[in-house]
Amino acid sequence: MDVYEAVDSRRAVRAFSDEPVDREVLARVLAAAARAPSSGNLQPWRVYVVTGEPLAELKRRATARARAGDPGDEREYPMYPAELGPPYRDRFAEAAAQRYAALGIERHDPDRPSKIAALNSEAFGAPVVLFCYLDRTMGPGQWADAGMYLQTVMLLLRAEGLHSCPQVMWTMYRETVGRLVGAADGLVLLCGVAVGFERQGVPPVRTGRADLAETVRFVGE
Repeated sequence: MDVYEAVDSRRAVRAFSDEPVDREVLARVLAAAARAPSSGNLQPWRVYVVTGEPLAELKRRATARARAGDPGDEREYPMYPAELGPPYRDRFAEAAAQRYAALGIERHDPDRPSKIAALNSEAFGAPVVLFCYLDRTMGPGQWADAGMYLQTVMLLLRAEGLHSCPQVMWTMYRETVGRLVGAADGLVLLCGVAVGFERQGVPPVRTGRADLAETVRFVGE
């Protein structure tokens, strides 16, 4: 699989099979992803790979909180700006309606928030979740580095025939995650990434992207 194919086929999969993922494959991907850009070579990411019974226990705890209507732990950083104006608000609404309708959750369902939280807390059935942390002393530049690292991880997963779904939702249950993985107090949870093989028979959802002219301007010859 070449790079263009990996980029084009990467999408947030929300229906995984229970087929296990070889630990050697995960180690190979994460070792290669360490070559991702990192300002000053700080390599600020700290990753916990959770599988098996520890992941099952984490899913049970998080799902119980979600189904109980627990609003989650105090947020350490905003998921989105408080005032999300156009065109971002429109893109967000369209994508959210599309992906959750595919999962059988309609926009006007009064139980929509708890249903979405419950699906997320199950990691959509994925057998692996990677939790990415950063040291609390890190700044915006290092958060950008972590984003490039995670994108590199997800593209390498495609090269291995695997899919992924980045989940900022896990920050809602950061205390539950932190206790289970043993994360130090000096770390802040950026997100989780569900990893596995896509479940067959589920229609794929591919959200649209803005036209190039909306996001890119060429300056010069």
